[in-house]
Amino acid sequence: MDLDALKKSLEQDFLTISSKEELTALKVKYLGKKGQITKLSKAIKELPSKEKPAYGKAIGELRNLFEINFEKFQDNLEIKSIQNLLEKEKLDVSLPGSFQTQGKLHPLTNTTKRITDFFSAQGYLIEDGPEIESDYYNFDALNIPADHPARDMHDTFYLENGSLLRTHTSPVQIRSIEKRGAPLKIICPGKVYRSDADKTHTPMFHQIEGLVISENVNFGHLKSEIMTFINFFFGAETKVRFRPSYFPFTEPSAEVDIMDKSSRDWLEIMGCGLVHPNVIEMSGLDSKEFSGFAFGMGVERMAKLFYEIEDMRSLFSNDIKFLSQ
Repeated sequence: MDLDALKKSLEQDFLTISSKEELTALKVKYLGKKGQITKLSKAIKELPSKEKPAYGKAIGELRNLFEINFEKFQDNLEIKSIQNLLEKEKLDVSLPGSFQTQGKLHPLTNTTKRITDFFSAQGYLIEDGPEIESDYYNFDALNIPADHPARDMHDTFYLENGSLLRTHTSPVQIRSIEKRGAPLKIICPGKVYRSDADKTHTPMFHQIEGLVISENVNFGHLKSEIMTFINFFFGAETKVRFRPSYFPFTEPSAEVDIMDKSSRDWLEIMGCGLVHPNVIEMSGLDSKEFSGFAFGMGVERMAKLFYEIEDMRSLFSNDIKFLSQ
């Protein structure tokens, strides 16, 4: 085979290369097992001894020429590929930037914050207390008798040592009176536990209770405070009613309902009342000198109404689609 003709053919083939695939095919054509340069290398053994050195040198030069061109065109193709990619992904720096999706506060966190922010602005202190309580603070100090249904095993989680998981945040009120005395104005947000679970109840839920202890406190003060809060939380057009009720720790007691704007049904949102004189006395104060009012609401219930959530259990599902709404 004419080596000069093969050299020209090789150089001409390189000029037609436009992709990595074509470059790879060209390598197979010349240096593959059946490649043209490979065949010439194998044919050296058939030449006369005098011609082998010169012929072998020429084939070596041809192989080197191929490899030099191969590396050169391989680098050129790589640079061209990067340039095409950069051009394709070119950014217009004059356009507004794009931002990563950020997380959001949980509906319960938002609801708790709205409620506590409101009452903090009204001068209430935020108090906290233990979630594992004694019978005394959870029941006795709150005027709940020994035969009250709330003390039953099916309503309360009892521990082996006789303690229990608090069923409301009311024990914080007693502890706060003992610690701070009167006058007192507090709210107590926190987790509470009851043996109950369905579409509208969960065994662990969040509660916020409020307590005001001072001289000459009456039901008018309580109603005014609650109406101001409801107007803030649900809107001034919200229809409200107070229904007589019974709680061992308040007397008189009431439940507060608001009217659903779509169904026109009454929906319970909280319980309230004037602090029972027995509770005031149990806390170490003179019930003839001091009086007060208390109220309590479930954060899940408030969030359910405010965000119009159908199933309260969605609040604990960790469903990203639900939480990102």
